[in-house]
Amino acid sequence: MRAVAQLITLVSVLNLSLFSAQAVHAAELIMLEQPGCVWCQRWNEEIGIAYPKTEEGQRAPLRRIDITDPWPEDLSGVLKERLTPTFILVDGGVEIDRLRGYPGEHFFWPLLSGMLEKLPEKIN
Repeated sequence: MRAVAQLITLVSVLNLSLFSAQAVHAAELIMLEQPGCVWCQRWNEEIGIAYPKTEEGQRAPLRRIDITDPWPEDLSGVLKERLTPTFILVDGGVEIDRLRGYPGEHFFWPLLSGMLEKLPEKIN
């Protein structure tokens, strides 16, 4: 019985480790924004509501960062930016690509698709 309990504990720890490793290496789209940014507001109105529901939003969930707040520690390897909005595609804490500014909804999606094509292939 003790061996079974130890085995269950080991399997639980391994599952948690695998989950944590996957979470760390997940792609995300960082949106740098600041209060009063009219282009950020326009992006919110034209793209922001739909983004989480799209294939792109599933592949690289949006993470918003206000540039007037302290820079997040987990992004220490990503260069800060003053221009907002700026979209930074990050995978496992590593910057893959960056889009400065918001070019409008008709240009945003193709540019984002080009960024996502640069992501490394995931092994399932």
